[in-house]
Amino acid sequence: MLRTLLVASLCVASLPALAQKYTANLGTAQEVPPKTGNGTGTATLTLDGDKLTYDITYKDLSGPATAAHIHGPAEPGANAGVMVPFSNPSSPIKGTVDLTPEQVKDLKAGKEYINVHTKENPGGEIRGQIKPAS
Repeated sequence: MLRTLLVASLCVASLPALAQKYTANLGTAQEVPPKTGNGTGTATLTLDGDKLTYDITYKDLSGPATAAHIHGPAEPGANAGVMVPFSNPSSPIKGTVDLTPEQVKDLKAGKEYINVHTKENPGGEIRGQIKPAS
């Protein structure tokens, strides 16, 4: 019996972590302060261990995106510094980044958001809080 439990424990311990899915819906109303405009976007993200893979698309901004980032830690309605800068802010934005343990913790706690900036709105035109996918 003890041997069976030990073997079962070792098998479970060697399984890879399950990837976790996250999403964000970007819009002007989530900016702080809120903006007006037609810009919208969506993001799908996958966290596998400390690797975050992201796929972000947006449309109908006031002009070309000048920058885009993941910011954190911040609750909805609060601003935070840049956590993950994207080298090319043009839609679609795709890539993978290694997160620190603290960044992983903040992501899981819903304290990170995506922000897309334009010349018209240098502080951000559309924003979306990252949440677990449902």
